[in-house]
Amino acid sequence: MAAPSPLAQRVNGWTRRIPAWPIYLAVAAWVAWPFYLGVTNQLGPEPINTLERTYGEIAIKLIVAGLVVSPLRTWTGVSLIKYRRAIGVTAFFVVLAHFSVWALLDLQSLSAIWTEIVKRPFITVGFLAFLLLIPLAVTSNNLSIRKMGPQAWKRLHWLVYPASALGALHYFWIAKGFELEAILWCSAIVGLLALRIRAARLAQVALSRG
Repeated sequence: MAAPSPLAQRVNGWTRRIPAWPIYLAVAAWVAWPFYLGVTNQLGPEPINTLERTYGEIAIKLIVAGLVVSPLRTWTGVSLIKYRRAIGVTAFFVVLAHFSVWALLDLQSLSAIWTEIVKRPFITVGFLAFLLLIPLAVTSNNLSIRKMGPQAWKRLHWLVYPASALGALHYFWIAKGFELEAILWCSAIVGLLALRIRAARLAQVALSRG
């Protein structure tokens, strides 16, 4: 881990004074605004599809924000660990909103939902990512850590890696043509996952040598 620079120490001092709960309010507002635009017919000719895609894009950005926390601390000394749980939980609920718009407003049928999941690979991938996020969201609390034990809890939360990879693949798959934004966000997820996996392997090697 890099020794915190004066700037990193200053940022860390700020984060000690700023609580995590405003993240929940900010993301709630971020999600509510496009929903309001949809209700008031301000999302264009295909409001459901636009809302569905908007929530997916918000979720991808939150996933990137959650993945960047550990590498940021490792390479710069800036610690945003206290905000990671709030970022992860809000990311899950935005994914849930994305899924709900697709299932309840777009398809409006349980049989159609299952048919689409089985028939269309990009939906299968996205649904698998959603399923993997559920146990992470359910156990993102101190009670679960105490009940499971820190090591078992950490092992469970390794599911964030396949969930993030599948989410990136789903997002990239549904992009229409060459979309630079989709490429950039998906590349960010792949790069951050590679950094996290490399750091974990280095830690295991150091532990085996120690």
